[in-house]
Amino acid sequence: MTTAPVRTDTLDLIGNTPIVLLSGPSEAAGCEIWGKCEFANPGASVKDRAALYIVRDAEARGELKAGGTVVEGTAGNTGIGIALVANALGYKTVIVMPDNQSREKMDTLRALGAELVTVPPTKFADPNHFVHTSRRIAEETDNAIWANQFDNVANRRAHIEGTAPEIWAQLEGRVDGFTCAVGTGGTLAGVGMGLKAQDENVRIALTDPHGAALFNYYANGELKSEGSSVAEGIGQGRITANLEDAPIDTQFRISDEEGMDWVARLLREEGLCLGLSSGINVAGAVALGRQLVAEGREDARVATILCDSGFRYLSTLYNAEWLKKKGLPVFDWLGSS
Repeated sequence: MTTAPVRTDTLDLIGNTPIVLLSGPSEAAGCEIWGKCEFANPGASVKDRAALYIVRDAEARGELKAGGTVVEGTAGNTGIGIALVANALGYKTVIVMPDNQSREKMDTLRALGAELVTVPPTKFADPNHFVHTSRRIAEETDNAIWANQFDNVANRRAHIEGTAPEIWAQLEGRVDGFTCAVGTGGTLAGVGMGLKAQDENVRIALTDPHGAALFNYYANGELKSEGSSVAEGIGQGRITANLEDAPIDTQFRISDEEGMDWVARLLREEGLCLGLSSGINVAGAVALGRQLVAEGREDARVATILCDSGFRYLSTLYNAEWLKKKGLPVFDWLGSS
């Protein structure tokens, strides 16, 4: 019998998440597919890691002082992580979000005590983009910092120093591939750098949703997007500071329909309720696993990120009317109404 670890600081609950062998994806790939259970973080997403590192980094540099405010533009999960970390350390939080994100994320941020500002979704070049809006608010607020998760490399350091070593240790140094989608780029770049430091032969793959520009960038050297995706928190049209020098070896493009098929299968067959970004990540891991198997590596091990809980998307991904409105297949157990 093993004893659960004891923590003397609530912030120590961030990270050290379990990793689980995914039966269906492993069978589909012909090799082992492992999912890092980031929904087990206190804020129920992988973004808790970046939130903690960004706040601690600002403290260490003397930019965040007692009673200060952390301001960030986010699709939601980073904001939730920042709000929890800020609460634990005595700071206030202001979060700017596009108004098309799930109601659950907005309600959660308000419940955590964050001040929530919503803006219409727009292109990054627009000065009213949620990222630029959050920067202006930080500049106009006394004793405030702008978290700047997209270009603050404390984000990827959380994964170089945390997520990657955890995966390496949990899989006993037998990691052949890693993949995930990109929002800020912190997770893919950081885990990639951390795993490559252990073994330069670990294959790092981008898994990109439709509507993002990075698949074409890494495949053809051009930032060009095609199609669209309803996935929240992933999809990028530029090379962020976190993505600079990311050791990406190959790339896959995954449709919402393929990602949703894995969301459905993981819930129905394995009892994991996840968001669409996790489904897209798993689809990418299966593609990477098949690539390795085709090269004769039937014993390959591929890891990916199970980003957050599906409970964060009850009004969207798990809502029949919303799915029909988006022209997406409705999970059979939700019915047609």
